[in-house]
Amino acid sequence: MTARPPADGHGLFYVMGPSGSGKDSLLRALRERLRQDDPIVIAHRYITREADANEASVALTRDEFRRRRALGCLALDWHSHGLHYGIGIEIEQWLARGLKVIVNGSREYLPQAVARYPKLCAVHVRVRPEVLASRLRQRGRESETAIARRLARAAQAFPVPAGCRLVEFDNSGALENAAEAFARLVGATSAAHQL
Repeated sequence: MTARPPADGHGLFYVMGPSGSGKDSLLRALRERLRQDDPIVIAHRYITREADANEASVALTRDEFRRRRALGCLALDWHSHGLHYGIGIEIEQWLARGLKVIVNGSREYLPQAVARYPKLCAVHVRVRPEVLASRLRQRGRESETAIARRLARAAQAFPVPAGCRLVEFDNSGALENAAEAFARLVGATSAAHQL
């Protein structure tokens, strides 16, 4: 049996942005638009906290996360805000089949993701500062001090490796409009029929 060459990331969309930018809502809205024949998969993200109903995440204990990482079950993994995040190795099988794969990533981890998948398309979801502040407060997860830290962090530059295809995506407006634009970006059939 010959070994399959590693995936180069062609067809991989690495979605990232500050907490509160609406990445999970955008991905959920896209998932609801996908037709049966759309060759697009939105990968679950593994995380060491309880998953929010709005996100495509699977909760794991820290021990189980470490075990899966040690077994090579994770294609990508990172640590942020005291939590571990990971994307399963199954994305490589999906990419090898010619599917487009969308993952919810981290801005800080982008260089490592590009090192593994040099042909990925990075999608930076951003919103205006006042919209971000409002969304963070509506979630009710954090104190005003924590929200201020997140707002400051959202304004900081993040590392973009040379040669990385980066698409800036504004999600400040209505979710319906953003979902339609995002569907066009990833080439969903449903969006193409609505143009």
